[in-house]
Amino acid sequence: MQRAKRRIATALSAIAGSLLLSLPLTAGTAHAASHEPIVFVHGLSSDSSSWNTWISDFEADGYSSSELYAISYDWTKSNVTTASTLSAYIQSVLSKTGASKVDLVVHSMGSLNSRYYLKNLGGTSYVDHFVSVAGVNHGTSVASLCGWLYTSCKEMTTGSSFLTALNSGDETPGSVSYAAYWSDCDAAIDPDTSAELSGATNVDVGCISHTDMNDNYSVYEQVRDFIS
Repeated sequence: MQRAKRRIATALSAIAGSLLLSLPLTAGTAHAASHEPIVFVHGLSSDSSSWNTWISDFEADGYSSSELYAISYDWTKSNVTTASTLSAYIQSVLSKTGASKVDLVVHSMGSLNSRYYLKNLGGTSYVDHFVSVAGVNHGTSVASLCGWLYTSCKEMTTGSSFLTALNSGDETPGSVSYAAYWSDCDAAIDPDTSAELSGATNVDVGCISHTDMNDNYSVYEQVRDFIS
């Protein structure tokens, strides 16, 4: 009788082990393999679709669509206004995902409203990595071509009151990890080094056009590795 009981117990144990192996991963295991959500911010005369290539690249490298968010905003408005819009958007992403922080990847003028959010709207508490791709961080002389028409463009002009205030003091505040990727033949940013940030990891990616910077796979790989 005891031998029969042991055989039954052994068989049941084997069946239980087999069932456990066939069960799907638990939510806890899935969470451990997840990433911080990424929020992408476009620049002047653009929209969220400018990030489609990189979003596809991130998905190919293991990110889920629920971890990738590209905001669209009215780029004609002041970067101060857009910063408030971005703040609300990031809070909605945090609420939706349950994450405590996001990674912020921005292009061109997106660096200005995003940095305003970080510096003046408490954004450093909610951002882990900040990546500026061809960001107009210290202005560009080219902005004079549209500064008379749009407030946002006027704010990008070298020496504007907006930029003077934004770059006063610490350009990379808080415990956020900052990186700035810039091209040495960027016709939209004059001078090219205006895209650098004091206190950030500054990377000259070579000669890539301004509009191709956030569509380039080599730059993507560097950004991906920085935030990983």
